[in-house]
Amino acid sequence: MHDGPVARLRTVVLDCPEPAALARFYAELLGGELLDEDDDDPSWQVLVEPGGQRIAFQRAPEYTPPVFPDPKASQQLHLDLLVEEIEAAERGALALGAVLIEPHDAERFRVYRDPVGHTFCFVWL
Repeated sequence: MHDGPVARLRTVVLDCPEPAALARFYAELLGGELLDEDDDDPSWQVLVEPGGQRIAFQRAPEYTPPVFPDPKASQQLHLDLLVEEIEAAERGALALGAVLIEPHDAERFRVYRDPVGHTFCFVWL
């Protein structure tokens, strides 16, 4: 029997066609610091957001964005992002290049697509 966790989450990695561009989108959306972990490798970018969580962006030469909603497939992964004021957050995200994909009257979340198609939700209390 094992006491405690086997591992800890270090980084969530998103495949994309241009890591630097998507890293800048999320840096503007979430704040934080882009790390220069490997200046010689433009296929990998890392963002450390203000709470310390890491999101990395990895070049996938034949990247195909997920389809959402799609009854035949899943999103595979999406980010739930906490916001305090949904209308202001939405304006900011749209100005950065996000797309609102589920403009319904959900009471606590809205679904968006980032500039390369990954879905994310704004969630508020």
